[in-house]
Amino acid sequence: MIKTPCVEMVSVKALSDEFGVAFGTSGVRGLVVDLTPELCFAFVTSFLQEVCPNTTHVAVGIDLRPSSPEIAKSVLFAIESHGAKATYCGALPTPALAFYGMQNSIPTVMITGSHIPFDRNGIKFYRPDGEISKANEVAIMNGEVSIPYNFLDKLVQLPSVSFSAIELFKKRYTSLFPESMLQGKRIGVYEHSSVARDVIKELLAHFGADVVSLERTETFVPIDTEAVSEEDIQKGLDWVAAYKLDAIISTDGDGDRPLVADEKGEWLRGDVLGVVCADYLEATHVAAPVNVNTILELQDKECKTLRTKIGSPYVIAGMDKLLSETPDAKIVGYEANGGFLVGSGFEINSQTLHALPTRDSILPALIVLAMSHQKKRPISQFTTEYLKRYTASGRIQNIPTEISRQIIIELRDNKVKQTELLVVIAREGEALEVVSIDETDGLRMTLNSGDIVHLRFSGNAPELRCYVEAKRKLLASEMVDVVLSHIGSF
Repeated sequence: MIKTPCVEMVSVKALSDEFGVAFGTSGVRGLVVDLTPELCFAFVTSFLQEVCPNTTHVAVGIDLRPSSPEIAKSVLFAIESHGAKATYCGALPTPALAFYGMQNSIPTVMITGSHIPFDRNGIKFYRPDGEISKANEVAIMNGEVSIPYNFLDKLVQLPSVSFSAIELFKKRYTSLFPESMLQGKRIGVYEHSSVARDVIKELLAHFGADVVSLERTETFVPIDTEAVSEEDIQKGLDWVAAYKLDAIISTDGDGDRPLVADEKGEWLRGDVLGVVCADYLEATHVAAPVNVNTILELQDKECKTLRTKIGSPYVIAGMDKLLSETPDAKIVGYEANGGFLVGSGFEINSQTLHALPTRDSILPALIVLAMSHQKKRPISQFTTEYLKRYTASGRIQNIPTEISRQIIIELRDNKVKQTELLVVIAREGEALEVVSIDETDGLRMTLNSGDIVHLRFSGNAPELRCYVEAKRKLLASEMVDVVLSHIGSF
C-alpha cells in the first residue's frame, strides 16, 4: 500500500512569483487577494527555517487593516508547525512588537502593509536582535518549505491577546521624560486608523497633556507620512485653529513613522524631525538615506554621517557599519518619512534609552514635545534654528515599475531629456545644469543652483517618487509638481 504524503514541498520564490508578492523596502508586500494563506505560511516557515532555525518562541502582531487578522491565522499556524510557541500580541505598533522581541531575545512577525492602500498588506520579520537584513530576505525567498495538505482546515480562531509587549513599550518612554512636561499643553492626536493611536493618547495623558482626539476611523486610511496629502495639510491648519492646539501627533498605519505638526498646524518634514532628534540625543554618528535633507552635512557640527539607499534595512546596515568602526559611538538613523532608529544606547535625564534599530514613531514625537518644554518655546520657533534647506516629495501612482525604471534611465543617459526637464523647472533668467549625479538609489541630480532633484521607483507599490531639496519651501513644492507633471508627459 502506497502511503499518501501529508505535506507538499514548495519553493517560496516560485510561489511568490506566481502571486506577484515580494519584499519591498521593508517587508513583504502585495495585494490582499495574492497574500494567500499558503503563501503567508510559506514566508513565515522559511523565515524560521532559514533565519531563526533554533527559536522556540515567536511573538506576532497586526495592524488595523481588515485583512490582518486572517493573515495572522496562517502566521500563527506556521509558527506552531515549526514547533515553536506563539504569543499573539494583537493590534499594536510595529516598533512595540520589535522592542518586545529584542528585550526577550525572540523573533517577531508583524502583519502590516504600513502606509499603502487597504487592498494591500504585508509581513515584516524581526530577528531577536532587530529587523532582518537584505541577505536574510534572499535566504527567505530561496527557501523550500513543507505545506500541509488540507491546510485551510487546520486554521483556527485567533488566541487571546497578550498585552505584555505594549506595556513594555509604554514603560520605555514613561521613565525618560519629566512626568509633567506637557502640563497645560493641548495636544491633538490625528487617530485615523493608526494602530498607535491609543498608546499615543495614553502617553500624552501620562505626561499631563489635554488630549484632543481627531478623526478616528473604523475603516483603514492609508496615511503616507512622506507624501502628506493636500487634504491632510489643510486638516492640520484647521484643527489647530479650531481647538487651539500646541501640536498634533499622528503616525502611519502601523505606527512606525511619525507625523508631527507644530502649533501653527504645519506638519514637520521627516528629515527635519530627524535632525532635531539627533541633536537632542547628541548623536555622534548618523546613518540616513540619500533622499534626506543635506542639513546633516551643512551643519557646523562634529557628527559623522553615512548615506545609504532608501529603506530601513539599508539604514540599519549603515548603523551597524558605523558601530563596527566606532564601538563607543552614539548612533541614530532617520529617514525622510520620519522613521527614527536608535542604533546604540543613550542616556536621557539619567535614564537609559535602549537601542531600537527599527523605525519608531513615538520617540521622535516625544522628543519634539520635550524640547518645546525645555526651551520654553513653541515647536515652530526652535525648528527654525536649523539651516534653511527645504525638502518636498510627491509621486505618480499606478505606474508600472518597469516604466519608472525606463524613465530614470532615459533621464540619466539622454542629455536632451535632461535639458528638457531643466528648462521646465528653471526660473526666469536661470540656466540650470546638472553638476553631479548620485545613483545610490535612483537618480539624484544636484544642480548648479544648489537645488536637488531625485527620482526613484518605489519598492512597495507601483509608484514613481520625486524628492526635491531647495533653499525655499514653496520652491521645493513647486519643483516637485513641475517635475512630476513633466514626467507624466513622457
